[in-house]
Amino acid sequence: MRVPDALTPLRDRRFAWYYTARVVSTMGSMMAPVALAFAVLGIDRSASALGQVLAARTIPMILLLLFGGVLADRFDRSAVMKVSNLLSALTGGAVAYLVLTHTATVGMVIGLEVVNGAVSAFTFPAMAGIVSQLAPRSHLRQANALLSFSRGGLSILGPSVAALLVVTVGAGWALAFDSLTWLLAAACMTRIRLPRSRPVEAGESSSMLHELREGWSVFTGHTWLWVVVLAFGVLNMIHSGAYFTLGPALAKQTFGARGWGYVLSAESFGLLLMTVVMLKVNIRRPLLVGMLGCACFGVPLFLLGAYPHVPVLVLATFLSGMGLELFSLGWNLAMQENIDDEVLSRAYSYDALGSFVAMPLGQLVYGPLAAAFGFRDVLVVSAVVYTAVALLALTSRSVRGLRRSPGVSEPEPVPA
Repeated sequence: MRVPDALTPLRDRRFAWYYTARVVSTMGSMMAPVALAFAVLGIDRSASALGQVLAARTIPMILLLLFGGVLADRFDRSAVMKVSNLLSALTGGAVAYLVLTHTATVGMVIGLEVVNGAVSAFTFPAMAGIVSQLAPRSHLRQANALLSFSRGGLSILGPSVAALLVVTVGAGWALAFDSLTWLLAAACMTRIRLPRSRPVEAGESSSMLHELREGWSVFTGHTWLWVVVLAFGVLNMIHSGAYFTLGPALAKQTFGARGWGYVLSAESFGLLLMTVVMLKVNIRRPLLVGMLGCACFGVPLFLLGAYPHVPVLVLATFLSGMGLELFSLGWNLAMQENIDDEVLSRAYSYDALGSFVAMPLGQLVYGPLAAAFGFRDVLVVSAVVYTAVALLALTSRSVRGLRRSPGVSEPEPVPA
């Protein structure tokens, strides 16, 4: 595929504005985790405090995800995203203000992250479901690859810039920048107008329970869907607890905030490279290659515990980033090609609910586990379990055998 063909989705003005909004907000979002982690560790040095803050955002998001999916399927997804982007700007700005004025406490940050998590429950289903409305099925691979490409490119820069700000002017400025990007993203979304995903029948306004049941039927009716989500319930628990909770705490004790930024950026380099490859390569079995790619993340997780040195971790996370991006692209293709658009946001919300439900557990227990058994042992065991669960999902024929939708054909090259 030539570069002009890869950019075909951007010819649609609506997708171009959506893409701009995603690029802007992603830049801030890639800085925020590093900034928030070290802001909290600056208030309370324990990994347990950081885990509590992370869980405070995750728990309300999980509890409200299904309602977010119903809302995104019922109303204009672009309108849902505008409102949620504005609310994200407000909550993020409040955290930044507290950190910059040195008035932040762990309790205050937890309270604001609860609100931020609730907002995210409505952002994610709308953001995931809107892509199939803005790009035809024949260009879904290119659209998803473009979104991944921007995310990968910015995630290379974001963690390193955030880490640089942390060690120079402080974490609050990175958090303030994240808040500004959500505000700009909301402005971009005002340029998009979409019809409702489906007409709302008379008397249907009180049928949320029916819509939730309809989404559940779709979720349980596709074996590949619930098997992968079940696996990711465990994988995300380990990822959030071992990597994103213990990782910054271990970095603070060993190679520092800047080194942790390099490690995260290396993963993004791998993601970006794989996105470029996927702009040219059409994968036929997206979940087979995706779950194999996920299993690669066990390597940097093992090394983080056994050999926490920046050069080795950078190489390992680069390779695992390529693998994780294989899954990300494969999963979006599987969902968008095999789930009807009318219920797609609800399917994504059930996906997110099952995938995220154990994340607070990981965020809350990994700090005490590391205190009791040591960082090394906890991280090494977690790496082994992570790899085993990723490979176990492939024992399902529905997962390893799922092929690209037979109704989708790749577009012919467009003459220059």
